[in-house]
Amino acid sequence: MSHTQTPYGTLDTSIFKRFANIRLLACDVDGIFSDGRIYLGNDGEELKAFHTRDGYGVKALMKIGVEVAVITGRKSQIVEDRMRALGLRYIIQGQEDKQQALQDIAGQMKLNTEQIAAMGDDMPDLGMFRQAGIKISVPDGHPVVIQQADFITRCQGGFGAVREVCDMILQANNQLTQIHGISL
Repeated sequence: MSHTQTPYGTLDTSIFKRFANIRLLACDVDGIFSDGRIYLGNDGEELKAFHTRDGYGVKALMKIGVEVAVITGRKSQIVEDRMRALGLRYIIQGQEDKQQALQDIAGQMKLNTEQIAAMGDDMPDLGMFRQAGIKISVPDGHPVVIQQADFITRCQGGFGAVREVCDMILQANNQLTQIHGISL
């Protein structure tokens, strides 16, 4: 078995090569873009933390023609605002059937399974996995999700996990060090 060197360590070359085919990265939000915790203030306001490195990675992917979508079961204005600021076209919130949501996006984009990577951390994300050529989880994902994942990030959700996946796609397309000057 051969391995490819990445900024995050070595990766099985057969998995690494599959990242070059990706044209859509579909992600859950809580536990992927954020650490999974929801902060509620006394007046009912909801707070989430997003990592700027993830934002850079998303914008870099879009610059090379790879779409990024978020599909989440919750609805949050914070998520809407952050993802719109990053320029995402596909922001699906309040969606319990994540498989159908991803299937709809793939149909609009005319993509096959091998062109889709799905990133999730809990049981509702398994529907996205059924539509994806690369299934990705974070190290603290639910054990069943981790068992089904092709790739487990080294970074935690909310702490650069999305960026790690973006970097894999960029590196597989020989673009990792080519993208500069993106505002977050």
